[in-house]
Amino acid sequence: MNVIAAVDRNWGIGFQNRLLVRIPADQQWFYQTTKGKVIVVGRKTLETFPNGLPLPSRKNVVLSRDPAFRVKGAQVVHSVEEALEFLTPYPSKEIFIAGGESIYRQFLSYCDVAHITKIDFAYEADAHFPRLDQMPEWEITGDSEEQTYFSLEYSFQRFERKKS
Repeated sequence: MNVIAAVDRNWGIGFQNRLLVRIPADQQWFYQTTKGKVIVVGRKTLETFPNGLPLPSRKNVVLSRDPAFRVKGAQVVHSVEEALEFLTPYPSKEIFIAGGESIYRQFLSYCDVAHITKIDFAYEADAHFPRLDQMPEWEITGDSEEQTYFSLEYSFQRFERKKS
């Protein structure tokens, strides 16, 4: 499976249930990378999507602890185990874990590739992504040239789990 996230200098991903920054090229890259694929998100992340609705052109899987939670256009699951069972028919390379913090932490051990937009700025953040650069089992296997959005610098990085 894949994980996909935009992180700041301190691996922050959000503040008060919002993205730290919206970079159009990153959003376009997210769309192109996940289009036609399966994305797994938590309920709070779903609420940050436009109108709080599942993203079009993808199979949306939403993890919620609330057994009564339902959302049109998405498969709702209530545990990691239920999510993994639902995902069984899909090729692993077609599955993208897309947030938030709790979902990333619960699914990271099942992922082999991480697509990270690394933003060279430190925001105030209350949600963080695991620091792959400090985990010996992960290595950077790709890094784009530095991009800019106004005065903000960022790059697209690819991490892969080392083969044992």
